[in-house]
Amino acid sequence: MWQPNRLEQERLDKLNQIEARGVDAYPARVHRTHSAQDAIAAYEAAEQAANGGEPAPVAVIVAGRIRRFNVKGKVSFMHIEDQSGRIQLFLRINDMDEAVYSLVQEHLIDNDDFVQATGTMMRTKAGEISVRVNDLTLLAKSLSPLPVVKQQKLEDGTVREFGEFSNVETRYRQRYADLAVNADVRDTFVQRAQIIRAVREVMDNEGMLEVETPILQSVYGGAAARPFTTHHNQLKQDLYLRVSFELYLKRLLVGGYRGVYEIGRDFRNEGVSFKHNPEFTMLEFYKAYIDYSGVMEITERMLEAVATAIHGKPEAPFRDHLINYAAPWPRITMREAILKETGIDYMQYPDAPSLEARIREFGGRVAPGQPWGKLVEHLLGEYVEKKLIQPTFIIDYPRDISPFAKKVTYDDLHVERFEFYIAGMEMGNAFTELNDPRDQEARFLEMARTFRPEDDDAAPIDEDYLQAMRYGMPPNGGFGMGIDRLVMLITDQHTIRDVLLYPHLRSTKDNEEEASPVDEI
Repeated sequence: MWQPNRLEQERLDKLNQIEARGVDAYPARVHRTHSAQDAIAAYEAAEQAANGGEPAPVAVIVAGRIRRFNVKGKVSFMHIEDQSGRIQLFLRINDMDEAVYSLVQEHLIDNDDFVQATGTMMRTKAGEISVRVNDLTLLAKSLSPLPVVKQQKLEDGTVREFGEFSNVETRYRQRYADLAVNADVRDTFVQRAQIIRAVREVMDNEGMLEVETPILQSVYGGAAARPFTTHHNQLKQDLYLRVSFELYLKRLLVGGYRGVYEIGRDFRNEGVSFKHNPEFTMLEFYKAYIDYSGVMEITERMLEAVATAIHGKPEAPFRDHLINYAAPWPRITMREAILKETGIDYMQYPDAPSLEARIREFGGRVAPGQPWGKLVEHLLGEYVEKKLIQPTFIIDYPRDISPFAKKVTYDDLHVERFEFYIAGMEMGNAFTELNDPRDQEARFLEMARTFRPEDDDAAPIDEDYLQAMRYGMPPNGGFGMGIDRLVMLITDQHTIRDVLLYPHLRSTKDNEEEASPVDEI
């Protein structure tokens, strides 16, 4: 049950006074004609048309949240804000109904309230374009004052935030308030929408069809990840939240589509960090008659288009780096990349025990008994990934950690798979997709034999997917990329929580743990 504090009680008392005067503090209708910026632009156009003379009257009805409020007796000023920006209201008792102006004069209307203002545009003596108000309507009374964010500019030019809303964890929990008081946070999510729109445009231009696949799956697959489990009571079925779209999307190529893609949520019951959240947005696409080289070309076009859509050119700042997304990007085999950074040629150690011993000799720490491919992957993640700042494709991965990719032509241990890295982060994963159902079944069985329960990444055999492949699947290239990490890069945000409207958080009793080092990049 809500127990108002002192400031909230004051506002509640004001609400009671307003309603006692017969004013509806939460009316059902709004009659806005202009956004703040549209109203300003309309008056600027009228001034330009007047060519130095008196502009033609511009009548407007604007609406927004009060962000600044100054009462000076019979004249008052407000700044209201909507999504387009802020506009000043000029209120004078001679221009308005006295009973309406009294709500302003007596401070019964507060900062953070939503109001609608009807009037004509003007420019004040100070030169600010404003609305000369002849009617003001309260749209929603704010009972809890929004937090105040204070900033201090330090000698080195950086800005320190302090005050009641400087705690980052509190901002995530009350994202609605965070958005209301921080325009830069709102801008990040506007840019997120623009990024997703740009990705869709590239996919559509590639001739691919956007589709939707099941979120609840009876057999999960397509990624080595632990799923969330649920139960359907009526059907008496255990179901899983999907960890990937892959196997369902590739079924559609069997059905005759040339290319398909999906942008949606995946769910993985894994740890959290600055780049991991239990639910996250993915893009996956699969296109017939191309291999992983063709997928690389689409990847370059897509990232270049996204950066250009937001920044006007194919580059974007991230931390201390200026990332250049223009094609072509370097293509380096996994073997070459690891050899360059560690001096270890893992092909000289063809079994897991010998490679594990070499890694320990090098000074690395690995859990005992891991498969050979996992050890190779460890070398990449530990010694190579953080050094890949500019966009780079790492190609040709070990076969035993890539169950859906075709083998390379030069040996039986590697497959045509790439991951691409930017700013020291793995950004996406792609394959020349396996389309031989016999080989795919053998891979499934091999993975089942080598699965270790402590790894928590079992890949169940999907018999229906194998049946689909037996009908004939065209050669194709496939791709998966986390949209959230892409938004982090393009908007220069350094934790995934800053690009998710509602990031997953620990329970409130664990607040102190929320600021743990995993939140730092």
